Amino acid sequence: MNAGHHPARYGVALGDGRIRCDACPRACALRDGQRGLCFVRMNEGGELVSTTYGRSSGFCVDPIEKKPLAHFLPGSSVLSFGTAGCNLTCKFCQNWDISKSKEMDTLADAATPEAIAEAAARAGSRSVAFTYNDPVIFIEYAMDVADACHEKGIKTVAVTAGYIGDEARRDFFAKVDAANVDLKGFTEDFYRKVCGAELARVKETLLYIKAETKTWLELTTLLVPGENDSDAEIEALSAWVAEELGPETPLHFSAFHPDYKMRDVPPTPPSTLRRARRIAKAAGLRHVYTGNVHDLEGDTTLCDACGAKVIERDWYEVLAYRLDPEGRCTACGHTLAGVFGGGPEHFGRRRLRVAIA
Repeated sequence: MNAGHHPARYGVALGDGRIRCDACPRACALRDGQRGLCFVRMNEGGELVSTTYGRSSGFCVDPIEKKPLAHFLPGSSVLSFGTAGCNLTCKFCQNWDISKSKEMDTLADAATPEAIAEAAARAGSRSVAFTYNDPVIFIEYAMDVADACHEKGIKTVAVTAGYIGDEARRDFFAKVDAANVDLKGFTEDFYRKVCGAELARVKETLLYIKAETKTWLELTTLLVPGENDSDAEIEALSAWVAEELGPETPLHFSAFHPDYKMRDVPPTPPSTLRRARRIAKAAGLRHVYTGNVHDLEGDTTLCDACGAKVIERDWYEVLAYRLDPEGRCTACGHTLAGVFGGGPEHFGRRRLRVAIA
């Protein structure tokens, strides 16, 4: 096995020399030396391997609100990292230089799972996030990091598109404390043409997380002008979330900026995000946020019982916090859905580059 390659799970021998990778629904059937669409899972001599295990495109300490998570340890910091490659083909990808990279030299930082957990502890971060590219394709590394983190009392966060195989889904979310899942749109046509994936499989993941795990769940939908931002699609998405996942599930509407293969599409106007927020709240969702724009109202968490402003934010900075250590509104005593862990730490909007020893 080549240096840097690591045995991978979810490989099924097909009997003709090929291995099917079941980490995600693509089920790539790989001949010896062939890589999957993600480019980082490979058939090497009849064995499925991960070519990015233990290597990262960089480590940063971010505010947890940047993931975005609004109801998971507000105000705390999270040690964030990713690798390279992706199992989707989103034409609007905002991290395409990482997710679509086929150059292994983009992986500048090497680190064992134990070293990552130790770095998070040193930084005072209460969680580690698998982000920047989808952790589904580096699932073995992510799960080992999760184990190392949990040994130190550090929680884990997945930022993912939720396009994952059945067995991998069970294994992965058993080790993840919180997830922000990109619900990229709400039509199969959008998923197929723009993302190269299937909406139905993402719905399966969301329903599984909600019903079968203890993972705290929030959603993000990037609104792309003319593609997935119609009133009808936003209403259908919001109604499904409210009915199937629960009205307490936080939903973030995020602004698109021209990038990758959609540079000719204009950026999302702030008015579109405000419109989406109104539609989602009318559909019954209690916690709807806006992202990638300066919007104090869209950053603020309201008590869904009395309407009090329980967490006021400016971008990623907590300005005011009115929940008790158990997550109860100090105005009326109602307990908000989420993981609040004793109160905010006011990390602020900083971003710190971290070297892993």
